[in-house]
Amino acid sequence: MAFPVLARTSVRILMASVALGALAACEDGLDYDMRGGFGSTLDTTTAAQNATAERPRPDKRGIISYPNYQVAIARRGDTLTDVATRIDMPVADLAGYNGIRPDDTLRQGEVIALPYRVAEPSAATGGTGVVTPPSNVDITALAGNAIDDSSAATSRVDSEPLQPAPKNAPKGETGLEPIRHKVKRGETAFTISRLYNVTPRALSEWNGLDSSYTIRENQILLIPPASTKKSGGSTAATAAAAATTAPGQGTPTPTPPSANKPLPEPEAEVTKPASPDMGETQTSKARMDYPVKGSIIRPYSKGKNNGIDISAPAGSPVKAASGGKVAAITTDADNVKIVVLRHDNNLMTVYYNVDAVSVKKGANVKRGQSIAKVPSGDSFVHFEVRKGFDSVDPIPYLQ
Repeated sequence: MAFPVLARTSVRILMASVALGALAACEDGLDYDMRGGFGSTLDTTTAAQNATAERPRPDKRGIISYPNYQVAIARRGDTLTDVATRIDMPVADLAGYNGIRPDDTLRQGEVIALPYRVAEPSAATGGTGVVTPPSNVDITALAGNAIDDSSAATSRVDSEPLQPAPKNAPKGETGLEPIRHKVKRGETAFTISRLYNVTPRALSEWNGLDSSYTIRENQILLIPPASTKKSGGSTAATAAAAATTAPGQGTPTPTPPSANKPLPEPEAEVTKPASPDMGETQTSKARMDYPVKGSIIRPYSKGKNNGIDISAPAGSPVKAASGGKVAAITTDADNVKIVVLRHDNNLMTVYYNVDAVSVKKGANVKRGQSIAKVPSGDSFVHFEVRKGFDSVDPIPYLQ
């Protein structure tokens, strides 16, 4: 049995966090990106706490000029033809470079990449000039906050030959030049955010994405660069934060107990019970219910499949595994629907590859309440349990 959408999902850095990366607007101000859990051990904990710069202000035409390229920012109700007219560029050139039709309506704030330079922003166009790198920061260390990842490198378009700004061009705002990323089939805003260690929210704000973080194949996105402004925190606090290591990576060894003090009795080994028979009726003792009735066709494997895949007949109801609140409803680049529920004890459940969603974001749902249906075609549901940012094996919660 082949599941092409899920197969692509499982081999790339993925949301749903989903939320597909995963909630972009959560109550504590962080951006939960759980999609990355569909195929990677990376998380966005650091990204969610990193400060990114604000996007520079465009001139009256909508132009933001960087040393090596320019972009145009769409206004409310603009079509690509409107933007082309305003910046004095043939619309066919813009359409071909961005993969957009001339009569397509753009979102307010959407970034349109320019295939070549137009007149630099100046006082005459209501601008100040070319965004200028700061002279007092390590640009190499800060630019883009990008991680050294081969998948990111293959989608970066920085190497494309565009005319650099004239040497005599006026200098404008101070800031870093963002990395440009060309969207590949199957990528989502959340996978891209994880790739460059930025939050989905920052990526959305910089590129004028909609509330579902919709992106399109071959779209060129600007990766928000790190803020060059000095934080108000103390140097000592900054140094302490920088010294924090990931679990198991250089963590100081604890001092062993004194030989005069007996060690505590070891805890009895807990034997993990066998996987349940999906055909049996679920007991109320389980912390969660199975979202659908069916067979597990792909087990949990952290970093490879951060959930379980359950086959079920098309049209079957997908039910809430536990009572909670609908934290996100979204789709990935392949229009695969995803629902994320938030529960007590810092838990979330993710329902990937669903259809006919019957709940709305922010709604409270009860355990066992139908929230969607199994889609036709690839009739399975990918189910995840998340504890904070980390995926955990759902089976213990279902027994």
